[in-house]
Amino acid sequence: MPRITIFPLSGAVLYPNLQLPLHIFEPRYRAMVSDALARDRMIGMIQPQRPTEGAPLFSVGCLGRIGEVEALQDGRYNIILEGERLFRMTRELDVSTPFRQIEAELLPEPIDEVLAPVERASFEREARRFAERQGYAVDWEQVSRLDDQALINGVSQIAPFDPASKQGLLESPSLAERCEMLVQLMQFYGKHGDSDEDGATLQ
Repeated sequence: MPRITIFPLSGAVLYPNLQLPLHIFEPRYRAMVSDALARDRMIGMIQPQRPTEGAPLFSVGCLGRIGEVEALQDGRYNIILEGERLFRMTRELDVSTPFRQIEAELLPEPIDEVLAPVERASFEREARRFAERQGYAVDWEQVSRLDDQALINGVSQIAPFDPASKQGLLESPSLAERCEMLVQLMQFYGKHGDSDEDGATLQ
């Protein structure tokens, strides 16, 4: 089974074929990026079950490849992580590195799923309501040009939901079920206000 260096970050999820910008400043994660750059440029994004040091991990995350990288003079990095494959953790390894490592099985490659027209229309209708309630400025013409997978996964990755909800979206077994869950979450958060989660891509 693949051995994966992980970046456990509450509120941050990554999907295959999408990108996640990250600002790396903690010494252990600077070491993680340096190590990845020297080897295969691969890092696994996975959420801890609690935002505390050494907390247990959720079982599903996404393996990403470091694409763009900016090495700053003080040792920090700005990187773009490009999602490749979802994985399911089988066990955490006992390691001497400052960063955590796991063994995991790679999940099947994403297939080109599509939504039924009624599902797409329902999602876009609820997304417009949600964006209006939250005061988000959205280029709806550009949204309409996205394929179903890019749209649903993209919104799932950046939406301001709590970490458990974002994990539920990541683990949805199909695009249609992820879409349905997104609609339910937008309805819930539209009525009950923002989650307390912000700064998802910061440590």
